[in-house]
Amino acid sequence: VVSTQSGHYGRDPKSRFCRGVPDAKIRIYDLGQKRAHVDSFPACIHLVSDEKEQLSSEALEAARICANKYMVKFCGKDTFHIRVRKHPFHVLRINKMLSCAGADRLQTGMRGAYGKPQGLVARVNIGESLISMRCKDVHVPSAIEALRRAKMKFPGRQKIYPSRNWGFTKFPKAIYEEWRNCKRLIPAGAHAKYISAHGPLSGWKKIHADD
Repeated sequence: VVSTQSGHYGRDPKSRFCRGVPDAKIRIYDLGQKRAHVDSFPACIHLVSDEKEQLSSEALEAARICANKYMVKFCGKDTFHIRVRKHPFHVLRINKMLSCAGADRLQTGMRGAYGKPQGLVARVNIGESLISMRCKDVHVPSAIEALRRAKMKFPGRQKIYPSRNWGFTKFPKAIYEEWRNCKRLIPAGAHAKYISAHGPLSGWKKIHADD
């Protein structure tokens, strides 16, 4: 963005160089029963990248649709919550060449080779989650198959891992229920908030008022 007073550009270089960046193909990142309570879906499956690469927004959209279709067909539309974890922020450019007759007189080759924006990609590292899905334990085999099919839309290698944690939280299943029962965890939408043993006594009394 150009500032009106000094005529200088803002900090974001995208405004100066990458004018007219196309919109990402993927617009929706959460599907299924996204408002489901954290206790509804204890199981969680991750699709994890095994390559350092770039994934186009088209590929992310295709994988999202593929996984969603399979789950809706075999489990029902309210039995899962899919979240696409990577967002395409990186702009790809293309230096277009003319290939028609007489183009050699018009072309400049590598002179002024800074290209025009072509599309958006997400840059991923090894071990980063691409898609996560939470569901009930009975639907885990279907969730694994849905993510296996979504894998086909990506280049390179991906792996599917069932999570040790409860849903999208960061707490292992083994301790989640125990901590929830003694109110060390408080449900907060799709996640759970950890209540520390420190802090004012009034806060602790408020939480344990029902006991």
